[in-house]
Amino acid sequence: MGFPYLRTMGTDVDAFLGRMARHLRPQVKTLADLLLRRLNGEAPELWEDADISALTLDETVQHVSAFLDLLETRPGASASVVPPAALDMGRLYARRGIPVSRLLRVYRLGHLSLLERVQTEAPRLTDDWLMIHLATMRLVAIGFDYVDRSSEEVVAAYQEERDHLLRRRLALTDRASKRIGTTLDVTRTAEELTEVCTEDFADLVTVDLFESALDEPGTGSPEALTQRRVAQRSVLDDCPESLLRRGEAHSYPDGSEPVRALATGRSVLHHVAGAGMPAWMAPSESHGRVLRALGLHSVLLVPLHARGDALGLVQFVRHRTSAPFDDDDLLLAQEIVSRAAVSIDNARRYTHERSTALALQRSLLPRHTAEQSAVETASRYLPAGSRAGVGGDWYDVIPLSGARVALVVGDVVGRGLRAAATMGRLRTAVRAFADIDLTPDELLTHLDDVVIRMQREESPDEGETSATCLYAIYDPVSRVCSLACAGHVPPTVVVPPTPGGTTRAPGTVELPEVPIGPPLGLGGLPFETTEFELPEGSLLALHTDGLITDRTRDVDLALTVLHDVLASAPESLEETCDRLLASLLPGRPADDVALLVARTHALDPDHVATMDLPSDPAAVSGARRFASDVLEAWGLEELSFTTELVVSELVTNAIRYGRSPARLRLILQSTLICEVSDASSTSPHLRRARISDEGGRGLLLVAQLTERWGTRHSREGKVIWAEQALPTHGGSAVGGT
Repeated sequence: MGFPYLRTMGTDVDAFLGRMARHLRPQVKTLADLLLRRLNGEAPELWEDADISALTLDETVQHVSAFLDLLETRPGASASVVPPAALDMGRLYARRGIPVSRLLRVYRLGHLSLLERVQTEAPRLTDDWLMIHLATMRLVAIGFDYVDRSSEEVVAAYQEERDHLLRRRLALTDRASKRIGTTLDVTRTAEELTEVCTEDFADLVTVDLFESALDEPGTGSPEALTQRRVAQRSVLDDCPESLLRRGEAHSYPDGSEPVRALATGRSVLHHVAGAGMPAWMAPSESHGRVLRALGLHSVLLVPLHARGDALGLVQFVRHRTSAPFDDDDLLLAQEIVSRAAVSIDNARRYTHERSTALALQRSLLPRHTAEQSAVETASRYLPAGSRAGVGGDWYDVIPLSGARVALVVGDVVGRGLRAAATMGRLRTAVRAFADIDLTPDELLTHLDDVVIRMQREESPDEGETSATCLYAIYDPVSRVCSLACAGHVPPTVVVPPTPGGTTRAPGTVELPEVPIGPPLGLGGLPFETTEFELPEGSLLALHTDGLITDRTRDVDLALTVLHDVLASAPESLEETCDRLLASLLPGRPADDVALLVARTHALDPDHVATMDLPSDPAAVSGARRFASDVLEAWGLEELSFTTELVVSELVTNAIRYGRSPARLRLILQSTLICEVSDASSTSPHLRRARISDEGGRGLLLVAQLTERWGTRHSREGKVIWAEQALPTHGGSAVGGT
C-alpha cells in the first residue's frame, strides 16, 4: 500500500511544481533583477566589460525562463536545453581570456540564487509541510541536474571558442612566419608586419624605428628617442587613427608609456577607460575626439629588439574589433614582433653591408679610362638586384707599352664585402702583372697563384676563393688581339662592314675560338693564349655571365639578342651599352653584371718607323741618324737630342749584351715611344756605377731623360722601351689612320 501512495505523492509534487512555475512566470524579469543584484557584489567582472554586462541580463532572463519551463512542462525530464545566451556567454568569456573557473563560479552562484528564490515561493502556495519538503527535494534535484548539464554545454562552448582562437592565432603566427621578411628591405619588412596583423588581429598597426637604427647596425638606443614612422596600416581608409604619415620623424613625450616600454624593453597592454585618452595617443583634443568616435579601447605597445639592439616600437590598436586585447594577445604580438625584429635587423644589416660593399666595389672599379688611343671604350657595372648581395665582378682598361692596351673582365665567386675586397686584390694583382708586360697566359698563371695563396690564408668557414678572368691585349700597330681565358665567358667580336654605300650596314658577328682554361684557384692546369687579327673599327664585347645567364631565360636566346644588338650597334659606344642592358636586362639583374665594349683603332703606318740592327757596334751611329731623320719627318726635331741619346744607349745594350736579330722601332702615338728588341731574354737593370766605372750609367740616363721605361718579354726575346712626352706645340698624337 506504500508504493501507490508514493506514486500519488510524486504526481502531486510534480503538479505542485508546475503550479508554482506558472505562478512565477509573470515575475521572470523581477527574479532576474534580484539575481543580478546578488551577483553584483560577488562577481564584479560581469559589469567591468560592456559586452559581458549587456549579455548577462539576457542570459539571466533566459535561464529563469528555461528553469520554469522545466518545472512546468517537463518536471521529470533528465535532459535540459541550455539557453543560447548561456552559450554566447561562454564564448564571450573565452574571447576575453577570462578563466573558465570564474565562469563556472558565476554560473553556480546564479543558479543557487535562483533555487533559493523559487524555494521561498512554496509556502505561499500551500501549508502542507510534507508537500513543501518533497517539492524542495525535487526542486534541488532538478536544479542541480540542470546546472550540471548546462555547465557541461557552456564549458564545451567555452573550450570550442578557445580552440578556435588558438587555431586563429596559430594561423596568424604561421602567416607571419611566411609573409614577414620575404625581402631584405627594412621598409618592406615593416609593411609586411602591418599587413599581416591588420587582417584579423588589430585594427591599426604602426611601426616606428629609431633614426639610428635606420642608419647603421649596432647603434640603436632607447636614449635616442627620435623615431621615424616606417610603416602603418589601418582597416579604415587613409589611416584616420594616426596623425603621422609614413616617413615622418617624431618622438613620444617623456614619461609616457611608449618611452617606458622602449627604455625597459617590456611590452605594455593598455586599456582606454571611458573618455580618458593618454596624451601620447591623442596629442590634440580634436584628435582625441576622433579616437573616441572610432571607439578606440585597447592598445598593445611592443618594443622591437634584435641581437641586443633596440630598433623601435610596434603599436597594435583595436577600435572596430569589440574584444579588447588580453594577455594572450600580448604574448602573440610579442612572438610576431620578435620574428619581425630579426627580419628587420637582417634587412638593415644586409642594406648596410650591401651599400658598403657597393661603395668599396665602385671605388675599386676604374672611374676614368686612362688616356690611350688603341681603343675607344665604354663600360657599365650593375649590382645584383637580388637578396644575395653585391658580387665581385670587375673590368679594367690598362695602357701597356708599345701603344698597346689590355682589356680585363673578371668575376669573383661569392657575395658581399669579402667578394668585393677579393675583387680589389685581384684587380690590383692584374695591374701589377700587366705593368711588367706579361703575356695573357703568363699573367693568368701568376693570378692563379695569387688566388691559391689567398685560399691558404683564409679560414675554413669563409669558403673557398675562386674567380674567373678574361685578359686581352690589343696592339694597334699590328691590329692583333691576344687573349687568354680562365673559366670566363668568351668575348664577342663584331667586324665592321666593308666601306661604301649610303647607309650603315650591320657588322659581322664573329666568335673567336678561345680555349677556356680552368677558373682561378685550381692550380696545376695551363692557360693558353690565342691570337687573331682585327680590322680597324672592330667591336669587342667583354662581359661577365650575369649579362646572359638567368634562371628564367635561355642562354642561347640571350646570346642571339646580344649578337643582334652588337651587329647593328650605333657609333656611340655609350648608347651600345645602354641598348645591351635594355635588351638583355629589362629588370634588376639577378647577378652582378660587368660590361666592357671596345672599338679598335689602327695606328697609321706613317707613324711607325722600323730599322733592323746588325750585330756591329758601328750600327749605333746609323741608328742615331735613323732616329734623327724620322723625328725630322714627324716634326719633332726638338726631341732629337734626347731621342738620339736614348737610342744610342738602348741599341748599344742590345748589341753588346743581346742576341740577333735586333730591331729599333719608333712609334708616334700620344707619346714618342722608342723600342729596341733582341732575341735575348736577359733583362737590363739599373745599378749604381762607381766613380771609376767606365759604364753602367746608360739606363740611368734613359730613366732620367724619359717619362718611363721598361722591359717586356716574349717568346722571341725581349723589348726595352722608353717613352717621351710630346711637345705641346708640335707633332700631334695619332690614334688611327
